[in-house]
Amino acid sequence: MHANEMKSMPPQPSRLKVWLKSYWKNRYLFYMLLPCLLYFLIFKYFPIYGIALAFKEYKIVHGIFGSPWNGLDNFRELFAGRDFPRAFRNTMIISFYKLIFGFPAPIVLAILLNELRVIIFKRVVQTLSYLPHFLSWVVLAGVFLEIFSPTRGVINYFISSLGGDPIFFFGDRDWFRTLLVSTEVWKTVGWGSIIYLAALSNIDPTLYEAAVVDGASRWRQMLHVTLPSLLPVITIMFIFAVGGIINDDFDQIFNFYNSSVYEVGDVLSTYTYRIGIGEMEYGLATAAGLFTTVIAFVLILVTNFIVKRFSEYGIW
Repeated sequence: MHANEMKSMPPQPSRLKVWLKSYWKNRYLFYMLLPCLLYFLIFKYFPIYGIALAFKEYKIVHGIFGSPWNGLDNFRELFAGRDFPRAFRNTMIISFYKLIFGFPAPIVLAILLNELRVIIFKRVVQTLSYLPHFLSWVVLAGVFLEIFSPTRGVINYFISSLGGDPIFFFGDRDWFRTLLVSTEVWKTVGWGSIIYLAALSNIDPTLYEAAVVDGASRWRQMLHVTLPSLLPVITIMFIFAVGGIINDDFDQIFNFYNSSVYEVGDVLSTYTYRIGIGEMEYGLATAAGLFTTVIAFVLILVTNFIVKRFSEYGIW
């Protein structure tokens, strides 16, 4: 009887047919994904062949494939150069400052916004904190250069009115990094808080109710309910942030810096731009870019490994 029932059962469809049926059923979602895939293919994957420039003595008349190979000569020349160690050191210092002061800022803002009970005030604060994200550094650089101008700036006006001497903030080595970090935090804190606000909205309200029953104050609720619930998101974002230490913000620094602050403001991206576009040393510029990418990848791997050793969270 059992054997006859098995014979009468219809054959099961193959995995390929199941996948094709599921794809066809959700085809419109894939159509929406297509522009994103094309973007990454055209602007991220196709240009990868240009990495060969890092190992070639590039000649414009010969092109990428016609230029002769020179092994690791570009890397030797890059590391032996006077400006590269300075750019690498500045990149690490500025990015480390941004990580220390910029990474916790969106978390704190998200928690503070989550505690607000006046909805209108909360919406106004959110809108004002998101707005700088949509302004380019070209526009913001013009605004901040005027605000901190030694002759026309509001800040120096107050300094002069108090009897002090005007300060050329963006031309002063002691102030330049401070202004870079503070303006970066101001621009990104609102937009960065969105992901943490989304995570906060998914916290089970019964956890807070149980904490209230146990007599926990708002501070205790934050320490024992809010932060532990945010820990998975914080961990993932921290891994990405550490991986991005080597990737400085070219738009910001390029629009702010000048020759008087090269010693503390020249970073890998501006150095690469200068030797690649300014001096037409395309092989050296590509070698610098490849070095940056490899270091960023290694940082992500190491950070993820360390985090996985001490917690259950990680990228993979």
